[in-house]
Parts: sequence; structure tokens; C-alpha cells
Amino acid sequence: MHPLELRRKLSGVIAFPVTPFKDDLSLDLEGLRQNLSMLLRHEISAVVAAGGTGEMYSLTAAEQLAVIRTTVEVAGGKVPVIAGVGFGAPLVGELARAAEDAGAGGVLVFPPYYPNADEEGLLAYYRAAGSATSLGVLIYSRDWAIFSPAMVERLTAIPNLIGWKDGQGDIRRLQAIMSHVGDRLQWIGGAGDDMVAAYYGTGIRAYTSSIASVAPRLSLRLHELAANGRAEELTELLRRCVIPLYAIRSRRKGFEVSTMKVLMDLAGLRGGPVRPPLVTVTAAEREELHAVLESWSEFLT
Repeated sequence: MHPLELRRKLSGVIAFPVTPFKDDLSLDLEGLRQNLSMLLRHEISAVVAAGGTGEMYSLTAAEQLAVIRTTVEVAGGKVPVIAGVGFGAPLVGELARAAEDAGAGGVLVFPPYYPNADEEGLLAYYRAAGSATSLGVLIYSRDWAIFSPAMVERLTAIPNLIGWKDGQGDIRRLQAIMSHVGDRLQWIGGAGDDMVAAYYGTGIRAYTSSIASVAPRLSLRLHELAANGRAEELTELLRRCVIPLYAIRSRRKGFEVSTMKVLMDLAGLRGGPVRPPLVTVTAAEREELHAVLESWSEFLT
């Protein structure tokens, strides 16, 4: 897929599926197929394979490739598959090339392994990702990958860089970056479904959703209300269905994955356990998540 074609498709809801594991923590590729088959019945714009919710950092290179291939196969060209890549300069290039060979339509570059990298080192890392593939590249600004507007402008020299996924939730900083760089990049809200109102208030019209793994209709409704300026309805839907989930997710590190896997299991999908160092929820939190799922009943298929 040409980078500009991918960019044109990135509006609305971009799904961030989990990578299901069996009880022994091995890959559950059949479960992944079932989950994706449900997801792809809905009008999402793209799927991220082996992303953050997909526990990319816990996967071996072979497992990551298996997840990408399976996702590409199930998607069948209906929507673009964007592969999560990262770690260090040599490996990010290898993973990007492998994703392209496997049929992915783009790559989402996660922060490098080193959390205190110099700006020149970061530039070299992202250039390594861009030069390794002809696919469209998106940068995921999360964790320690915090950028100034001037740094983002330098990154736009990467020819096939087409998009920016914000995972910080710092709207003031994001607005400054967007103002400085303009429409050179496709801007994507990526800090959570609970941030839809804030992101769309800046003019963004695409966001990545982990809720889509369980309730795609809920994610699509959030987009619809936000994109059409229906603020009161959006506020009520966030209050009722989204904010309670994020209150649980915020309690422990990694719960953004653990909670979604439990919700999937409760909904009859395939979530399974998380791999260390992530931890699972308590029995009491599982009951809270069950109540959250009940509040989504009108959106479940």
C-alpha cells in the first residue's frame, strides 16, 4: 500500500486488538482469528497488529510475525493492517521489512528501548525504520518519547512518515506540535477512548481504540458523536461507559492491557492471560469489569 493511500484511510476508529494467549502463555492464533472476524464486521478504518494493547514488547520476533501474518490474512484487504515495530535501530528495520513482506500496509514505530536517548540518536532510530520499508510510517509518541514541535518538524524529513499517534494525552503540547507542523502528518489520538472529546476538539478525526476489541459499536459511536459536535451526548456516553473503565485501568501499570483481556473473556471472546511483567486484575476488579461490560450491552454483538 502506498503511504499516501494508507494516510487517506486513517480516519475514524483504528482498532488496537489484544494478542490472545493460552493458559501456558503461548500464542492463541485461532483465538486471534476469531476476535478479528468479529471486529472486522464493523466499519473500522485500520487494525494495528502487535501494538501496545497487543503486548508487542512481550513477543519474540517470530511470534510478532505470526500475529501480523494472521491479521493480514483475516483482514483480507478489507482494511489496512499496521504493524507495531520497535526496540533498537537494527531490529526496528528488520521488523519493518518483515511486516512489509507479510503484507502489512504500514508500520507504527514504538519508542526505542533506551529511555534517555539524545535527539540525534532518536532521529537515527526513526530514520532506520523509515529507510527499511516503502510502507507508510507512523510514530507513536508515548512513555519517554516526548517531542518538541521542532523535533517533530525534523522527523518530517523522513519521506514515508505519514502519521503521528499521540499517546501522551498532553493536549497543550499536541496543539503546539500540530500548529507548528500543519497538515504534513495525519494526526491520530492515541491516549485512550476517554480522550476522544479532547482530541476531536483540536480538529483530529481519527483515534486508536482498545475498546474496539470488545465493543466496536461503542468506539464507532464515540467517533460519530465527537465528529458531529454532539457534545452533550458524547459527555453522557463517556460518563456512563468509558470513564468507569479508565478508572480501573489507571490503578496499576499495564492494566490498559489486563482489563481489556478480562473484558474480552467476559464477552465470550479470546483474551487470556497477560505475560509478565504485566499483572492480571483481582477478583474484585473482575466484578467491576463485569459491571462495565453490562453498561455496554446495547453496543455488544
